[in-house]
Amino acid sequence: MKHWIMPALLAAGLSGAGAQADQVDPAANPLLTDKWQSRPLVMVTPSADNSDYERMRGIVETQRNAFNDRDMVLYTVEDGAGMKEGERLTEAETGALLSSLGLNASGPLTTVLIGKDGGKKVQQEGFVDPRQLFDTVDNMPMRRARQ
Repeated sequence: MKHWIMPALLAAGLSGAGAQADQVDPAANPLLTDKWQSRPLVMVTPSADNSDYERMRGIVETQRNAFNDRDMVLYTVEDGAGMKEGERLTEAETGALLSSLGLNASGPLTTVLIGKDGGKKVQQEGFVDPRQLFDTVDNMPMRRARQ
């Protein structure tokens, strides 16, 4: 066997194994079960102590009836740990959720509103008043048809 073939085969094998270890299983994405059922609101923060994040969470909780009336469901990723309506997501689910939205758990505070069709309707960094998101939902065609 030629001397250059073995290192090339070894390098190809190693790079392939590394690429597979980093892959995310899209089927683990918890947003798939929400499609056509609810409007996910995803808040990702590198720290649960972020004051803007705490303020947003407080508004969601005080406006829970308005949130539920709009068929919204809350996903949070705090310090890399994902939750859906207070129930912990697996690492695979959290990874698939972040990957599907193109987000990084250690990035800035980011909020994403997803429509029932599964498409991103709002993506914004920093503080976002959930009541503004309610207005966005109220102007969605599916919501207006229901009223």
